[in-house]
This record gives sequence, structure tokens and C-alpha cells, in this order.
Amino acid sequence: MRAIRLHQAGGSEALLCEDAPKPIPTDNQVRVRVYATAITPTEFSWYPTSHTHNGGSRPFPIILGHEFSGVVDAIGGNCVGVQVGESVYGLSDWFIDGAQADYCLTIPANIAPKPASLDHVQSAVVPISALTAWQALIDRAQLSSGQRVLIHGAGGGVGGFAVQMARYKKAQVIATASKTNADFVLALGADQVIDYRTTPFETIVQDIDVVLDTVGGETRNRSWETLKKTGKLVTIAADAEQMTEPRVRDAFFIVEPNRAQLIEIARLIDADILKPIVGTAFPMEDFRQAYEEKPLRGKHVLRITGP
Repeated sequence: MRAIRLHQAGGSEALLCEDAPKPIPTDNQVRVRVYATAITPTEFSWYPTSHTHNGGSRPFPIILGHEFSGVVDAIGGNCVGVQVGESVYGLSDWFIDGAQADYCLTIPANIAPKPASLDHVQSAVVPISALTAWQALIDRAQLSSGQRVLIHGAGGGVGGFAVQMARYKKAQVIATASKTNADFVLALGADQVIDYRTTPFETIVQDIDVVLDTVGGETRNRSWETLKKTGKLVTIAADAEQMTEPRVRDAFFIVEPNRAQLIEIARLIDADILKPIVGTAFPMEDFRQAYEEKPLRGKHVLRITGP
């Protein structure tokens, strides 16, 4: 099969599109014919990209891209609940090869029927961003109706879904974004958008129940003072993973695959409550361009095959 493989630590310059062995599903594994996979540039520096579950070093070459949409191509002998030919989307285990290839392996617990109203390119940007927003706002922060939430990076993949989910939960949504994205974020459901380039948000925002930090650094540091005494900050910023400050460690989490949540997210998408945000869909051979061009909104996608 064709695969985009990382041959050494680094960025997109260390990737090659080349022939690779076609994976064979065993036990409860599912092999998916990948139609599209989303680009997550920070994945180069993630712990699972270079380490095994047990803390050892993963051998190169490594296939990135852990969210995908495609069609079930084959299943292992002990696999149940999934049928060959089924259109699915999902998020695979971080510690195994991903979906920047013609085929990838996963398990039934990490996938779900793709939203019927979306094509594969649109579906591919959903799993990481929507699951992250869900697990941050609903699971961890337990956001409820009438609460005030501050969402940083609202024009991005996670931020865009977070705005929509917070609106769905009937929270008051305050978002930071660039001026270019202000109208777009308001259309997603934000009640107020602050241009982070011109206005220090902490000077005008107080008494916040929940902060979702997708940016890190000074943005996260300045966010603590906007919270109520009972407020919660949740961060997904990669810089928090190595920090020792207790409140940052407690606030940080990494999204996990969840079939039940993917099913509910697909239901909300098909009900026109949530909408994916696609940057640009690139052909597989233009993978370096997909990494190097920052999307104005949402996430870029690699179109691997099919419609």
C-alpha cells in the first residue's frame, strides 16, 4: 500500500510517501480502507509518536494521522459489531501506526458509523476535535446551562466544535479568535468574540465558570485570573504535558477514543446541531503542503482515496 511515513524525529521534512506493507487484522482488529485523514501538525512532538505503551522507543518508520474516515475492508477472527463494507470514522490508538496510508488498523471501540450527512473529507476532521471538545467541556468541566465559558482558539478545529457544543449546552460563550475569524465564530454560536491580537481578554472577562485552553503559554497563564473561585480550567495545549505545576497538570488531558461519544456526535451532526470545519482537502501526494500551510479555520485533510 501507499503510506506517508516518518523516518526520523522532526517535522514534515522527515516524511516520505512510499510503499509499505499492507496491515493484516487479527483478533478483534478492523482494517479500514482510508478515504481521508486530518492533519494534526503537533503530532510530531507527542509522546506516543516516539514511545510505546511501555515507555520504550517506537521504531521508525512511523505512520501519523490518527483520525480518519473510510470503509471497513477486513476484520479479525474475533471482531464483532463491525461489518465489512460499513462506512466508519474514528480515532485510533495513539501508539500504533495511523491513517496516512491506504489502510489502517483499529478496533471496534474506537470507531463508529460515520455521519450520514457528511462525506469522508468532512468526517475525517471530526474525531479528534469533537471528542476533545466533548471530553473537555462535558466530561471534565461538566458544563451546564447558564454557565459562562471562555474558549481560546475558537477558530481552530477543537475550538470550533467547543463553541458549538457550549451553545448546545445553553452556556454563555465567550471566545478568543483573530479579527478575521470573528464573524465566523459568532455564526458558530459564540455570544462574544475577543480579538486576541488587540485586546487582553483578562481585562474584560471575569467570573468565568469554565476555560478551555487550546493555546497554552501566556494565554493559559492569564486565564486563571478570569475564573470564579469554583471555576475550572481545562487545557489541551501540548506544552502542559511536560509541566510540573500542579494546577496545570490537573487541567491537562489527552483525548481518548470513545465509540459511544462518536455515535452521539454523529447524531448531533446529522441533526444539524454540530458542523465540521474543514480547512483545505489536499491530495495525498501534497502532504508536505498540507502540513506547512496553516489553515485559516479548522483542520486540513489528506484525501487518500475514493469520493
